[in-house]
Amino acid sequence: MITGSAAPAEASPRQRRCAFAGAWLLAATAAVVLSFRSVTPTIAQPAARSDESPPAPSPLASNPDSALARTLSEIQGQPLSLADAVGAALQGSTDVRIAAARLRAARGAARRQRGAFDPELFGNVNHLEGEQRQTSIFSGTKSLQTFLTGGARITLPFGTQLSATLDADRVDDNAPVNTLRPRYDAAGRISLRQPLLRGFGPGTWSERTATNREQEAAQARYDDAVSLVRANVERTYWEVYAAERDLAVAQLIRDQATALLNQAQLRSRAGLVGPGQVATAQVFLAEQEQAVLDRQEALDQASDRLASQIGERPSSEPARFHPSDEPPRDFPVEPEGDLVTRALQSNPELRARERDVAAARARHTGARWNAYPQLDVFGTLGGTGLRGDPRTVIFGADTVTTTVPQGTIGDAISEATARDFPGWSAGASVAVPIGVRAGAGERDRLQAEADRAQANLVAGQRSLADD
Repeated sequence: MITGSAAPAEASPRQRRCAFAGAWLLAATAAVVLSFRSVTPTIAQPAARSDESPPAPSPLASNPDSALARTLSEIQGQPLSLADAVGAALQGSTDVRIAAARLRAARGAARRQRGAFDPELFGNVNHLEGEQRQTSIFSGTKSLQTFLTGGARITLPFGTQLSATLDADRVDDNAPVNTLRPRYDAAGRISLRQPLLRGFGPGTWSERTATNREQEAAQARYDDAVSLVRANVERTYWEVYAAERDLAVAQLIRDQATALLNQAQLRSRAGLVGPGQVATAQVFLAEQEQAVLDRQEALDQASDRLASQIGERPSSEPARFHPSDEPPRDFPVEPEGDLVTRALQSNPELRARERDVAAARARHTGARWNAYPQLDVFGTLGGTGLRGDPRTVIFGADTVTTTVPQGTIGDAISEATARDFPGWSAGASVAVPIGVRAGAGERDRLQAEADRAQANLVAGQRSLADD
């Protein structure tokens, strides 16, 4: 509490008046500043001098909350809630849109790689018709052929290639010695090809694993972008909130300075103070007027930053936002070690970097297998069928017939699938590139990419712990 003191006995009356005016000016300034501390409900008043009556207490000093609320109500702006600000920012943020686009791209890449292991149906139809010169008594001059091929194939994650194929054809020609006209041929087979070195296991599924990890990284970076936009908007929103109160405080101090100048001028006319006290009050008022202008500019700048973040300009006059929410009052802070541990475990950017490391390691594992020579084993298992319209062929003194029963193409296919006439095959293939530089170079490159991703993760952990 600031109080005036009695002037020394040897001081002149003018000196006593100047000392009192200076002390009163300091007391009024301190009272205005202390009136806005929420922890202090009342403000101590300057003690009265024995030879002067104390000035009347200001309304702000007696009831600071109502004075501040009244001043805040006079500050104009477009009301805006925190939820509306965050929602508008998330809809219009280019960073969020870019992160969302990258997430969609990562999902598409992962879906494409998973599709590499989906079953596939295939089919083909080919019809041939032609005429030619007869070059032999056993050949015909006209031929009609229709070929049908269909089936299904799949590649398993271990690199195994399975296929089931059915071939059927119809042949009709005018060759004089044909005992079947038309003739229906069918052949069915199941094929298997299994890589043992290159293309085995991780050499096949590594890209699918890597794209899945990249999708998780893109999801984490999208979450990080959303959190960052939300945090920036909330920070700017409360900056506007604080700037409004700074402006209100500056206006109240300016009003007190105006009252102080008026009182100094009245005292000067009464001869109680000299011109020096009036000049001091004028300087103080000018400083507070400048402070009001500075606070207005700070409020406008904070509101402009908020408008840029949410992508929407206020329509009020003056063109600024007015926060309609109140900030939370409690901010519990955990111990430093617990905060660092929780941040390292749940930070979205670190999760994204961890997934980058997992993707790089998956690709490197696949490249290690694909750097080996190629060694595949394969085999088929199938059957054939034959049907048609039997004909009796007279060749000189001989009559030629066929033991093939009459039937359609469906009957030929049934024979082939039932394996009435079975067949099988087995084999192996090997390919050894001289120098194996291509596979080894790709393996080394992906090893370096995995090391870089790991170093990037460690750098992010250290930076987050420092922050």
